Amino acid sequence: MPEGFDAGDTAWLLLCSGLVLLMTPGVSLFYGGMVRRKNVLGTIMQSWILMGAVSVVWALIGYSLAFDKGSAVIGGTAFAFLPWKALSGATPFGYATTVPHFAFMLFEMMFAILTPALIFGAVADRMKFKAMLLFGVLWSLLIYTPIAHMAWGEGGLLRGAFENGARSARSGLYPSLDFAGGTVVHISSGFAALVACLVMGKRANYEREPMPPHSMVLSTIGAALMWFGWFGFNGGSAMHANGLAASAVVATQLAAAAATLSWVFIEWRHRGHPSVLGAITGALAGLVIVTPAAGFIEPINGLWMGLIGGGVCYWAVSVLKAKLAYDDSLDAFGVHGVAGVCGALLTGVFASAAVNPLGADGLLHHNGAQLINQIIAVLVVVSFSSIGTFILLKLVDKAVGLRITRDEELEGLDLTQHREVGYYM
Repeated sequence: MPEGFDAGDTAWLLLCSGLVLLMTPGVSLFYGGMVRRKNVLGTIMQSWILMGAVSVVWALIGYSLAFDKGSAVIGGTAFAFLPWKALSGATPFGYATTVPHFAFMLFEMMFAILTPALIFGAVADRMKFKAMLLFGVLWSLLIYTPIAHMAWGEGGLLRGAFENGARSARSGLYPSLDFAGGTVVHISSGFAALVACLVMGKRANYEREPMPPHSMVLSTIGAALMWFGWFGFNGGSAMHANGLAASAVVATQLAAAAATLSWVFIEWRHRGHPSVLGAITGALAGLVIVTPAAGFIEPINGLWMGLIGGGVCYWAVSVLKAKLAYDDSLDAFGVHGVAGVCGALLTGVFASAAVNPLGADGLLHHNGAQLINQIIAVLVVVSFSSIGTFILLKLVDKAVGLRITRDEELEGLDLTQHREVGYYM
């Protein structure tokens, strides 16, 4: 191990990279179980192919555009094609001071893979595979990388720096707090999902025939993998194997647990029965809502955030979606978009510089200015992702067409897009 690197921190970040990677197959199973039998492989394939495609794009240019020094919105090209000289030593700009640059790049790659995979739950059952692949690659490059740079990259608009190998809130024009991706991952993908389902329209026979999940067992396994992987998602964002990582993991666990209970008991009261689907969706809502805050709050506040997240997301999925009549097939917006916004704002309420001196105090610690910065960050990311997604969808539609035909939709993605079936019985 070269001088200045820490073996424990390096091992921790590499382990967390594997945990975060596991979240994307988790998404594929979670979404795959929630669709009908005829679409299970097509839905799984959407997440799986992005593990390949986004990894390549990230290595060629995406990482550089996100984390090289550039403008307030986008990075430069010094890290394009992962040059050995630039990435074999320490990270620049204080990104992760005790681990090799390649380890940091790999960890951030896993976030880039996961984020576009979340979008496609909103348009399940009806998107062409080639359109999905083209849109996913373009979205990763043109929407995700600028948002990642704005929030985490050197000189970015919303934060702009790491300090001493940890995420900091001290140098952007509007220095917001996003410890592990509340704005970068969840708000960006959640609002892209909303735009996508509005542009593509409703599924064939939506509201005229039941479309229940075909395998809650599959979805529960997927949710479990995501919960497990989330410890790497949030804990790894400390960039060190230290007390801050432990605090972030505890906050993560409490938020997921509290949101599970919140969703289940609200659903029980509202519908007369608790459901497994509600329990696993509630857990994900809690994981999402605590993500931007995990390393900036006292762990017990993760519990309160989880209680709020379970209730707010239940309302979004069960009430708001019906009132506005949009077909967010698997509630990508209802969970990731809604909980992402709530989490970003609550970070500006609960954050404490006593927990993380590189962060900032929030409203509860007499710093209302931080909540204002959080609001600005939410508005910037919502606008950038929504407008950019709309433009990309229109371009992809012109190029290859977005939607399968009605006959293909009735037959299912598995046969029409992949000539395979998930089950032979």
